[in-house]
Amino acid sequence: MKEMLEIIIKNLVENPNEVQITETTKENAITYEVKVAEADMGKVIGRQGRIAKSIRTVAKAIAAKEDKKVNIEFVG
Repeated sequence: MKEMLEIIIKNLVENPNEVQITETTKENAITYEVKVAEADMGKVIGRQGRIAKSIRTVAKAIAAKEDKKVNIEFVG
């Protein structure tokens, strides 16, 4: 899952070297904290949060197959 997030986000931003993803696991819930350069934050979130919502939807679909819950937080 983390690798999938990395691939998607690194292809969206102009500074892929500054992408950092931190994974925290609690029981059946996984939280990913995604850090990108401030200049790239708008590209990851998208207009009215559409890209961020799409990324979360894909992650939740993958997590549902494994009976887990996933949260993705975007940090600037």
